[in-house]
Amino acid sequence: MNHPARKGSISLLAGAMLLASTTAFANVEPAKPATVAKELQQAKTYTVSSAPTAPLELAKPKLPDVSGYTAEAIAAKIVRSKAGKISVRRMMQEDALKDFIGGDNKMAEWVVRQHGIPQAIFVDDGYMNLKDLAKKVPKQYFSETSPGVFLAKLPIVVGRHGILEIDKQTQELRLSQEAGAFLVNDGQLFVRDTKITGWREKDNGPATFNSPKEFRPFLLSWGGTETYIANSKIASFGYANSKSYGVSISQYTPNMAKVLKRSEPTGWIVGSEFSDMWYGFYCYETRDFVVKGNTYKDNIVYGIDPHDRSHGLIIADNTVFGTKKKHGIIISREVNDSFIFNNRSYDNKLSGLVIDRNSVNNLIAHNEIYQNHTDGITLYESADNLLWGNRVLSNRRHGIRIRNSVNIRLYENVAMANGLTGVYGHIKDLSNTDRDIKLDPFDAQVSLIVVGGELAANGSGPLSIDSPLSVELYRVSMLAPTKSSGISFTGILGERQDEILDLLVRQQKAVLIDPVERQTEMRD
Repeated sequence: MNHPARKGSISLLAGAMLLASTTAFANVEPAKPATVAKELQQAKTYTVSSAPTAPLELAKPKLPDVSGYTAEAIAAKIVRSKAGKISVRRMMQEDALKDFIGGDNKMAEWVVRQHGIPQAIFVDDGYMNLKDLAKKVPKQYFSETSPGVFLAKLPIVVGRHGILEIDKQTQELRLSQEAGAFLVNDGQLFVRDTKITGWREKDNGPATFNSPKEFRPFLLSWGGTETYIANSKIASFGYANSKSYGVSISQYTPNMAKVLKRSEPTGWIVGSEFSDMWYGFYCYETRDFVVKGNTYKDNIVYGIDPHDRSHGLIIADNTVFGTKKKHGIIISREVNDSFIFNNRSYDNKLSGLVIDRNSVNNLIAHNEIYQNHTDGITLYESADNLLWGNRVLSNRRHGIRIRNSVNIRLYENVAMANGLTGVYGHIKDLSNTDRDIKLDPFDAQVSLIVVGGELAANGSGPLSIDSPLSVELYRVSMLAPTKSSGISFTGILGERQDEILDLLVRQQKAVLIDPVERQTEMRD
């Protein structure tokens, strides 16, 4: 996907549809002196002039075809021609378990839980389904407690050449919290038409969340693997421990990755439900993973959280709501060249959708982001992203917030009835925070292009831009201001509001707002 950055000066262009232009212009609220003084203190002076509109024309972006990512297509991938081998053996010295067993402290946890030398169930060298696995493993480790309901008291590991299928023959797989059970995929894992639950035996019920550090069962798929989940329910997984977050897809840790040389993991999750998870979905250095048509409800920290250097992702048609601590959907730290579209994210503790920490060249399109407890869509330190046709409604703070990010293109978005500003762009110096600047560098610059769509009825006005490198507006509707005095801009737009609106409303011309010092630099 190619989102080329614009070169040179970027214009502020607008052909706004404002109620009736003469009425709207008459009702403009002038910028407050304190605001102007604050902006002038920032030592940036801007000129206002008209500019051509042609450079802003952009064809509607093409979304990837997701019709082929189905439960039927997943079923067709399963190779059952060779029967797998089942064994129960010690967890030590197993590559897939070193992250959990390495060191005395980690080892001690499993010794306590298993009352002896830690062991796991391994599926190797071929295909196995859960029903057959139960026939081959001693009942003290894995048992059918009622028809179709299985309880695992050891970790289950799908070996590098193993294939495990958990299908509709399994009504529910319960992973014992007390015994320290979890699932690790180092080969191929298929979960279809079933249910997997972190299980608290003493309560004879789900291992519902109590505290971040309390162990809960989880699913982890390592580098080189394929993971497919369809039409299933997964609940009460994960806690605040590396790779143990809930459903995690992760390349091996850097030292092991150098030795094992496994490819980036991949797979699909479609038509499934995830609830009471520490993280509903997490991935790390993952490629081309598809998360489609799922429900993420009432999870603890995040609903969907792709992370470090994952790329080519498709996150589409999901519903994410009720996240208790942070965001509904977030991509963070160099999650690039991905597609996030047709999702619904609402009633989350912080933002509905976040693009974070140098995640670039992504398309965020046709999402409905509403009634979140802070911002609707938030971009932090992530340049060169395109937001197209999103509906960002009734969030408690800003509709779309952009910090320290340049060449952010907002096309045909609707930001309405948000508590503060429809679109808010600003810079922030993060040098004296707990941020690792070497790991997560940033530039305190912001530039926006806003074309089409509507900014209406937002509590603090349609737009606020703080010290922009550049801003563009074109064909933006700004109807129904909440203030009786009419539409008002804040930030640098407020400082030059009369001139901007004269061109924008009365003359219906394109507007260029450009820092004087930048013009001087370009001439030199």
